Amino acid sequence: MGIHTEMVKESLRNGLWREGDSIVVAVSGGPDSMALLHMLHRASSACGLQIVAAHVNHGFREESAAELKVVRAYAAQLGVPCETAELELREYIADNRLNLQAAAREKRYQFLHETASRHDAACIALAHHADDQAETVMMRIIRGAGLTGLAAMSMKRKEKNVELIRPLLRMYKSDLIAYCEDNAVPYCTDSSNAERYYFRNTVRLDILPFLTAYNPQLSQSLVRLADVAGEEDDWMESQAKKWFQSHVQCREAECRLNSKAFERLHVALQRRMIKLILRYLSPDTDHISFDSVEKMRHAALGEAGSTWRMDAGAGIRCMLEYGTMRWIREDGYCGEQRTSEEGFSFVIDRADIEGVVRTPGWRLSFTLKPMSSDGSCMPKSRHEACFDADCLAWPLQVRNRKQGDRIQVLGLNGSKKVQDMFVDEKIPPSERERYPLLTDAEDALLWVPGIRRSGLALAQSGMKLALFVAADKE
Repeated sequence: MGIHTEMVKESLRNGLWREGDSIVVAVSGGPDSMALLHMLHRASSACGLQIVAAHVNHGFREESAAELKVVRAYAAQLGVPCETAELELREYIADNRLNLQAAAREKRYQFLHETASRHDAACIALAHHADDQAETVMMRIIRGAGLTGLAAMSMKRKEKNVELIRPLLRMYKSDLIAYCEDNAVPYCTDSSNAERYYFRNTVRLDILPFLTAYNPQLSQSLVRLADVAGEEDDWMESQAKKWFQSHVQCREAECRLNSKAFERLHVALQRRMIKLILRYLSPDTDHISFDSVEKMRHAALGEAGSTWRMDAGAGIRCMLEYGTMRWIREDGYCGEQRTSEEGFSFVIDRADIEGVVRTPGWRLSFTLKPMSSDGSCMPKSRHEACFDADCLAWPLQVRNRKQGDRIQVLGLNGSKKVQDMFVDEKIPPSERERYPLLTDAEDALLWVPGIRRSGLALAQSGMKLALFVAADKE
């Protein structure tokens, strides 16, 4: 079976294209991409494909202009439309603080996507081959990649509503060069491939040849490792997504999960779950380190205490609050240390008492009632309170806490810090700055809704007017 037939069968087996698809072929002018252009052109009639060549002149090397001419001329010979671009990268590098290779890649892919959009293409075909895959796996081993990293390049990947496909990923460069020679396909040689300035070149020219002395089939072994890792990574990811959908509560800027449920996961899925959550909240999380993921994982397992927080990176804050792990994107963050300096304060005047006060997350209703013998104004839970209205120092105030707040607790000698009460009641740290407190005109604490009231202005028999207050979470 010829290499062209093998490429078509492998592509159809992996669903790289469908009949009638328009495919943009990224053509650098080297033997790999020129062979790919020729193969896809040959396959276009039988497979009903529309082929468009796309070439980027980065202007890095003296031969760049010659490569542009070769690509244009050969595309014209095949009768394939050819789109080209010449990049000016100096300003882009300065503005985005990228190195030359990263900037060139970003602008190259931008051009390929723009070309695909203009031609309504379903796919962008890239000429990465098996030797490229082996090099990528070795580079990632050296850098310390996990299973996802070892999967290296995939044969098919969705990006911006277009499939990036790699039809040559199972073929080796020597076979592609032979194909060019056998089919009179012109190609150029990239002089920068011999420069050891680039890490990939060092791997290709030095590391792989050295290790091949110990395993003559090293490149094949690395490609096989990528295949196995990719398949296992796909399965692991599918399991993580199922658990995510059933156990993680998500809003636009927040994800939360129960630590007990998280503990039951295998450690491999625990790490993936954290990465899935980070990706849900921000697309810019690839740089978050393994150590950071481990800190979050150990915190979720209760190894950092009952409350804990850290900056996860990419504008995401992670926190543990009494058995609940929360990841909050900062543009939607409203927890501790993120409220405004002013906080909130609402004055409650006796002359205008009837009504409702809304604070962040709470609703407090105030009612003045004549004291009744049926006890209808007596509190029925810790979320209700009743005061002798005539014994209160008016006006009252609903505010968030201040540093050093204390309350004269009903039934206890002395006072207690509000902070200590929050800890005792396991109020999450992110809610403490928003928790409403009821005070009198002298700023004495009357009531911490749902927790404790003071001994001031107690409702008792003989009083004429009762102030009834009910607090509900919203």
